[in-house]
Amino acid sequence: MQGIRALPETLHRLLCSAFREGRIGARLRSSYMNPTTLTLLASTVALSLPPVAATESWKGLESPSGSFRIEFSRGPQGSPLYRVLWKGKSVIEPSGMGFVESDGADWREGFTQLELGKTTEQKRSWQPLWGERSTVLDHYRSMIATYSDPANSRTLKIETRAYDGGVAFRYLVDSSPRGQSIAIKKEKTEFIFTDEHDLWAVSSAQGEYSRIKLGSLPYSTERPSILETKEGDVIAIAEAGLVDFARMRLKRAKNSTTTLVSDLHGPTVSKLPLQMPWRVIMAGETPGLLLENNDLLLNLNEPSRIENTDWIRPGKVIRDVTLSTEGGIACVDFCVKYGLQFVEFDAGWYGGERDTDSDARTVSRPDLDLPKVIAYAKQNKIGVILYVNRIHLERDLDDLLPLYQDWGIAGIKFGFVQHGDQKWTKWMHDAIIKCADYQLMVDVHDEYRMTGWQRTYPNFMTAEGIGGDETRPSNEQVLANVFNRMIAGPADHTFCYYAWHVKSKTTHAAQLAKAVCFFSPWQFLFWYDRPEVVKDVPELDFFRKLPTTWDDTKVLNGEIGKYATIARRSGRDWFIGSVNAVEARELVISLDFLEPGVTYDVTTYFEHPGSGTPTNVGIRRELVTTTSVLNTKMSSRGGTAYRITPVRDTPDVGQP
Repeated sequence: MQGIRALPETLHRLLCSAFREGRIGARLRSSYMNPTTLTLLASTVALSLPPVAATESWKGLESPSGSFRIEFSRGPQGSPLYRVLWKGKSVIEPSGMGFVESDGADWREGFTQLELGKTTEQKRSWQPLWGERSTVLDHYRSMIATYSDPANSRTLKIETRAYDGGVAFRYLVDSSPRGQSIAIKKEKTEFIFTDEHDLWAVSSAQGEYSRIKLGSLPYSTERPSILETKEGDVIAIAEAGLVDFARMRLKRAKNSTTTLVSDLHGPTVSKLPLQMPWRVIMAGETPGLLLENNDLLLNLNEPSRIENTDWIRPGKVIRDVTLSTEGGIACVDFCVKYGLQFVEFDAGWYGGERDTDSDARTVSRPDLDLPKVIAYAKQNKIGVILYVNRIHLERDLDDLLPLYQDWGIAGIKFGFVQHGDQKWTKWMHDAIIKCADYQLMVDVHDEYRMTGWQRTYPNFMTAEGIGGDETRPSNEQVLANVFNRMIAGPADHTFCYYAWHVKSKTTHAAQLAKAVCFFSPWQFLFWYDRPEVVKDVPELDFFRKLPTTWDDTKVLNGEIGKYATIARRSGRDWFIGSVNAVEARELVISLDFLEPGVTYDVTTYFEHPGSGTPTNVGIRRELVTTTSVLNTKMSSRGGTAYRITPVRDTPDVGQP
């Protein structure tokens, strides 16, 4: 039996059960069997049994349209099992569920009963304060699957929802015979796929993505985690509703090329009743469909708890790189001229950000009169954002918040937050709640990724958790982030429009397009740029008119790491960003999403070395209707941006 220990946990439990029940002959039970033989044996046993040796039939619920189905059963050792089907196809094969407590108590087996509660259906719409859509449909069916172990006074509930865009479940524990709290050492949720899919892996939230075989994954990968099947379908594993728990990442199961297992950042201790974060499974024919359904994560969080939201406002941002009064006032004037709403003072305004002797309650730079800049900004209806490193936030938060409210700043950018484990995850969310009490908006850097909680506290404007523009990403990385990272929600991509690396890595036309593709209600457009060196090129009018929050979002085409075209609507105006990588490409963009009977003016911003400007952006205008198409030619690292505005209603909807 020694060799069995080298197998994945599900196969290990399967073989042990088969040995005990006599379904494997005595000669095959010899202890010298090697792992290769055991793996072949496990496959043989698996084929001779019901799926994962389920002792009960599969029971579950479907999404409202029937596109998704999630089902539950019990294994031969009383193991909680689930599987997921999408459009009749298996997405997640029968997989184990549960966790292990710090004292060794194992919630992956020993349950003698399974009961499915009543299925209910919820259909409602709600309006986010800001987002990628002005109205979010929250339509799902739900139930609770209850696994019971009366002999040990244990009950594990699986709260489950099935949406037409995906399914989600979370573990609930009401009570325990061992006390009023529960200490979880490891979560052991399995995601067993039908094949060794291609996986978009990244070792850190700001790291570079690699497209590898699932079985080659050498580290725990970030979530959302995207997989591509041989048939071209796309699957996502994500997390939602993370507030007071350790962050989940995903690792490959040992000796399995088709299985991911949840990997908590560390142990957690929770008062009972326990309510863990949601585990989310999405699928679609294209990666764009996953992006269009990313409000599923919002729906898995509670409604806004902030009653008065008048002080919460999206907008575009320039960072003052001089940390001076003169530089700050120049940035305010720049905002007024180019239609931005905020100036941000980053690291250094109160001293060394990693220096414990620094004090974020005071301004350390002699040439920065911050009250003067704030007053001047207010006169011009421009907000001021202050960066504060986590060292000083952790130490002085309760002093800083009333002080900053008194100063009249708009919000705080949290720097280098500690992340992942339960303690610092809870601290960060508690800090955002405190910021709301003082009417301060928040941007969180660096490794944190949102899980939809911005619905509950919409003063949480954006987060990094991305290899932003200051890291000089290739367009391949940009397009990996667009389809992977952006499922999680807003990303502070810190655009560097005039930075030297733009021409070596991408194009300025692509920079314009990326500002549409990457959603963030606080959009940092000028990260390195000083107002006095900004060239007054014509295409800056695109940034001037660009909103940062939207009424509708559509992904028109795309392949992860290769190209993407995303259209977003604000009022009756549409903005489109198309970004390309790998090879030169020509795309045809249908405008069938426009209003029938309306003629639109399209301003196109494209790559044009002969434009006569230092940014090589050409501009052209034309009239279109819903029957028109746009043809865009892009270099292997290029892009194209469009602004589409209605000019007149007309009964003739033909090509103008």
